[in-house]
Amino acid sequence: MIKMQLTFLGTAAMVPTKDRNHSGFFLDYKDEGILFDCGEGIQRQFRMAGIKITRVTKILISHWHGDHVLGLPGLIQTLGASEYSGVLEIYGPVGTKERFKAMFDAFVFDRRLDMKIEEVKEGIFFQNKNFSLEAFELEHKVKTFGFRFVEEDRRRIDVKAVKKLGIPPGPLLGKLQDNKVVTFKGKKISPKDTTYTVEGKKIAYIADTVLCNNCYKLAKDADVLVCESTYASNLLSKAEEYYHMTSKQAALIASKANAEKLILTHFSNRYKNTQELEEDARNVFDNTLCAYDLMKVKV
Repeated sequence: MIKMQLTFLGTAAMVPTKDRNHSGFFLDYKDEGILFDCGEGIQRQFRMAGIKITRVTKILISHWHGDHVLGLPGLIQTLGASEYSGVLEIYGPVGTKERFKAMFDAFVFDRRLDMKIEEVKEGIFFQNKNFSLEAFELEHKVKTFGFRFVEEDRRRIDVKAVKKLGIPPGPLLGKLQDNKVVTFKGKKISPKDTTYTVEGKKIAYIADTVLCNNCYKLAKDADVLVCESTYASNLLSKAEEYYHMTSKQAALIASKANAEKLILTHFSNRYKNTQELEEDARNVFDNTLCAYDLMKVKV
C-alpha cells in the first residue's frame, strides 16, 4: 500500500494561540512532500512533528494573508542552509512572483535555493504519472485558491487469475500492471483479465472563503476534505463579514459533495477548544473531526 499521510502543522486562524500555530499542513506521498500554506513558525512545527524539512518538494500558497505565508522566509532560509537537492516548486495566485521578489529584497539570504515559482489559474496546474494538482478560485478578501490533489488510478495484479494462468513473478506482471498486453506460452493475455483498478485518492483543501460554488467542486468525492472553519454557525454573520465559513457550512459541503471524511481547521482564537465547532458540524456530517497541531492522518 502506498504511504499517504497528512500532518497538520498549524490550525489557527489570524491569531495563533499557545496550542495552535498559524496555518499549514503537509502531505507525504511517495517521493513528494507537499506543503499547503506556510504560516509563521512552520519550520519549527516540522521539527516537532519529526519530519525533515528537506522532505518539502512543493509549496501551495492559497493566498497572501500573513497567517498563511509568514513562515516562508524562515523555511526557505533553513532549506538554503540544508543539504537540499532538487528544485523547490512554489505555486500561488497572481502576484506571487512579485511578492517573492520583495521578500528576497527585504531579507538577506546567505544561500539561494533553486526555485520554480508559478502563478496558477483555475484548473490543473501540475500533473505527472502519479497525481495531479488542481486549483479553484474561492471568494475571500484577496485572490484565494483552494486545491485538489488527485492520485491517478492504478492497476493491481489479480493474484488468483495470474496463478491460474501460471504466469511467474517478473517483467510480465509489471507489463500487465502497466496496462499492456503480454504473450505467455504463445497466448496473448490482456490486463483486463489479470488486473483490477484501484481508484486514486483525492484530497481537497478549502482555504479562507465564504460559501461558494467552487467549494463543492473542490470537495467532490474527496477521501479527505480539509476545510476552514473559523466560526461556529451561531456566528454566521461574523463569518460572512470577514469572508470566512462556519463549521456547519463546511459540513454541508462535505455532505453534498459526497466527501468521505471532513477535517476542520483554521479556528478563531475565541475558541479555547474545538468541541463546539465539531458538534456543530457533526449535526450535519458525522464523519468530522477538528484538526489539532501535529495531528497525523493516514489517507
